[in-house]
Amino acid sequence: MKKKHKEAIRWLLQAEQDLDDAAFNLEGQRYNIACFLAQQSAEKMLKAYLYKKGERKVWGHSVADLVDDSKKYDKSFKSLFRIAGPLDMYYIPTRYPDGLPGGIPARVFQEEDARKAIDMSERIMEFIKSKENFLK
Repeated sequence: MKKKHKEAIRWLLQAEQDLDDAAFNLEGQRYNIACFLAQQSAEKMLKAYLYKKGERKVWGHSVADLVDDSKKYDKSFKSLFRIAGPLDMYYIPTRYPDGLPGGIPARVFQEEDARKAIDMSERIMEFIKSKENFLK
C-alpha cells in the first residue's frame, strides 16, 4: 500500500470515529461537543482526500479552506462551499466561552445545531467517499 493511501486511510478512519462520537454526544445531549466533533469529522475527511491526492503536509482547521484546497484536484468540490462555511462556525465557539458573545458553549448550542452539524459532515463524507478510486 502506498504511503499516501495509508495516511489517507488513517485520516478517514478518525473522521468516521469523530462522526460516530458526534452522534453519541447528540444522544447524550452534549450538543456543543457534537457540533465540534462534526466539524472535526469534515475537516479530517477533507484532509484524508488531500493526502490521497499526494499532499505531503495538510495544515489548517477551516473546512472551507480545505474545500478550496481540494478544488484544485476536482472542481466539483465547489458544491461543498455552502456547508463548509457553516461547519467552520463550530470550531471555536463550541468549546471556548470567549468564542461567544455571552453564555457558555454547553448552554448555547442546542439539539437542532448538533443535528444540522452532523448532517453537513455526513454530506461531506458521502461526497468524498463517492469519488472514484478514493478508497482504492
